[in-house]
Amino acid sequence: MIKKIAGSVRQYKKDTLLAPAFVTMEAVMEVVIPLLMAYLIDNGIEAGDMGVIWKTGLALAAATLVSLAFGFLAGHSAAKASAGFAANLRQDMYHKVQGYSFGNIDKFSTGSIVTRLTTDVTNLQNAFQMVTRSVRAPAMLVFSLVMAFYLNPSLSVIFLIAIPILGAGLLFIASKAHPVFERMFRRYDRLNIVVQENLRGIRAVKAFVREDHETEKFTKASEDIRRDSALAEKILAFNSPLMQFCMYSCILLISWFGAKLIVGGSMTTGQLMSLLSYASQILMSLMMLSMFFVMITMSRASMQRICELLDEENEIKDGQKNIQQVKDGSVRFENVEFRYQKEGRVCLSEIDLEIKPGETVGILGGTGSGKSSLVQLIPRLYDCTGGRVLVGGEDVRDYNVKALREEVAMVLQKNELFSGTIKENLRWGNENATDEELMHACALAQADGFIREFPEGYDTYIEQGGSNVSGGQKQRLCIARALLKKPKILILDDSTSAVDTRTDALIRQAFRQEIPGTTKIIIAQRVASVQDADQIIVLEGGRVADVGSHEELMEKSDIYREVYESQQKGGDENGAA
Repeated sequence: MIKKIAGSVRQYKKDTLLAPAFVTMEAVMEVVIPLLMAYLIDNGIEAGDMGVIWKTGLALAAATLVSLAFGFLAGHSAAKASAGFAANLRQDMYHKVQGYSFGNIDKFSTGSIVTRLTTDVTNLQNAFQMVTRSVRAPAMLVFSLVMAFYLNPSLSVIFLIAIPILGAGLLFIASKAHPVFERMFRRYDRLNIVVQENLRGIRAVKAFVREDHETEKFTKASEDIRRDSALAEKILAFNSPLMQFCMYSCILLISWFGAKLIVGGSMTTGQLMSLLSYASQILMSLMMLSMFFVMITMSRASMQRICELLDEENEIKDGQKNIQQVKDGSVRFENVEFRYQKEGRVCLSEIDLEIKPGETVGILGGTGSGKSSLVQLIPRLYDCTGGRVLVGGEDVRDYNVKALREEVAMVLQKNELFSGTIKENLRWGNENATDEELMHACALAQADGFIREFPEGYDTYIEQGGSNVSGGQKQRLCIARALLKKPKILILDDSTSAVDTRTDALIRQAFRQEIPGTTKIIIAQRVASVQDADQIIVLEGGRVADVGSHEELMEKSDIYREVYESQQKGGDENGAA
């Protein structure tokens, strides 16, 4: 994990190496200061020699300033390295997520990915900064121990007794706290999901007066985090008393035995003062190490979660043939089977279909019949788990993924617009499209009329998710965006459900006249939307129930005929009303 995470340091290696170097020099100067203090007391103050006092005092001032300078440089380098490391890590994670297939995304909830990109990276950034400066603690510990043994080996044995006791206590605390932090981060995932669902569906929440219910969900998720956080803090709270106990025990023992040595004449006052200073430095070093262990305990769980995201292998990869050109818009399904890995159930089975270039194909079926799953196999949003799907006569798994998707335009069942102007949203289909091409695509999608009614026209700003346009307007903008790709295959996944039947008919008429060579696959709930298609596929329970034209299906398909008659009856009743 450390090797993978360390790869995000990159251009900040210099600062990452300079920070511990500066910290080490700072520690050296802080260890020299007590030695100068001992010399000042024994040879200057007690001897009454002002020359020694002046010289040693100036040396102390110089050592203090040098230590301060190294401390500043260390802090600057550590901050720069940690901030850069975090930025690189987020970029690496975001880039990885962008390459995920739908199957990969299904393994992680949106809330979990957001938490990993924010909270977990922040935890790791803090740990990284502490690591770059953590060399100060072991350096000061070693240097101070060396100087303590140099001054008085017998008294310094006290430190060798205290260090193992403190170390064992810290390891015990860390082992108990780590599982709690792991559970707490999973709670953060849940909290993020609750917040995102609420904000995304705020209109439904208001419409159904479910504010109290949503508040209760949030309160429960927040309370779970509070409970785990409090438990973790209770465990970590033992760290400070343990440190204080070891520190004051060492100081008490050194003072007791040191006083006896001074009275006996085997130790000077200056040496005792220096030894007490080294005791403070040694124990402060141990305290810093304990804080380091606490941070590592927290960041270890975050590191595992980040590595899970970085280690996730993309299920959809370029084929070995890496075909760069889609010959035509023909599509063939050969004994295709598909199941979602997360659910495990078979979604499609025994699918054998052939669609010729330029054909208009309608797909009808009840909820859960596999309509969306079927069309998502064409641009490899998912890969089939059995059989094969051919586009342009080639297995889709042999194509370069980008090349394949460039020739397949898909308007998903859930239309998505992004914050920005209408022009900016449309140019997702073709970033180099001219204004004339934008207007032509919108005219085909029956969107040009309502766009021109906006005061800003095509420069109208679309709010996040397209919240300031109606459902039908959003669908037509998404259709226009897809048309700008000038694809060989156009897939509309129930993408005209929110427009009236007249507008739906005008869109289909524009398709026939303007893009006759494009293969058009239309999933619809209304028979009228696919009635004039070259062939209509009826799905039931993940299987092909019937295939044929409208007239053929009216004769041989009970399912199709029943749907048609029920819709016609409903239309007649509405007309009479």
